[in-house]
Amino acid sequence: MAAALELFSRHDAEEVSIDDVASAAGASRALVYHYFGGKQELYVASLRSAATELEERLLPHGGGRPVDELAAGLSRYFDFVEEHAAGFAALLRGGPANRSGEVGEIVDGVRQRLFRLISRQMRVTDPGPVLRVTLRSWIASVETAGLDWLEHRDLERAVLERVLVAQMLALLRVAADHDEEVVVVLTGFTRP
Repeated sequence: MAAALELFSRHDAEEVSIDDVASAAGASRALVYHYFGGKQELYVASLRSAATELEERLLPHGGGRPVDELAAGLSRYFDFVEEHAAGFAALLRGGPANRSGEVGEIVDGVRQRLFRLISRQMRVTDPGPVLRVTLRSWIASVETAGLDWLEHRDLERAVLERVLVAQMLALLRVAADHDEEVVVVLTGFTRP
């Protein structure tokens, strides 16, 4: 699985063969086929593995202000990015351009669960349109920042994490100008 994630993060899935994966893993082609059936099944299993691990890391540890929980979750997110760069890159970059099928479902599933997790941390059960757009925009920004950081590594990780928390607060402040629900969320977000 690790060998497959590494290869899929560096090349389009279409460019990676079962032989490439078997060679990188030090396994036989037959063994890879035995466990995964084919390249698409291996690719999907690799992405599911990366997604599951990322989601487990994002679970809140409880206590503290929602903004502090968000910062702690962001730190765990970047722990994953740093420790599993190949899996992270494969999860967010991999797959066809249209993100259809199982690959799209995996990536969208992670985003939806992250959205619900952040909403719960903000003590909101059903975010209205302004808050929904704000949170989804921030999630996309975090994903992009993670990929950029992996590519360039020219910004200290701690600084990047602080910037992203500040971006969330800025987005919430702007959204609060357009929706009373966000005013309440913003007030509760920084209180204990």
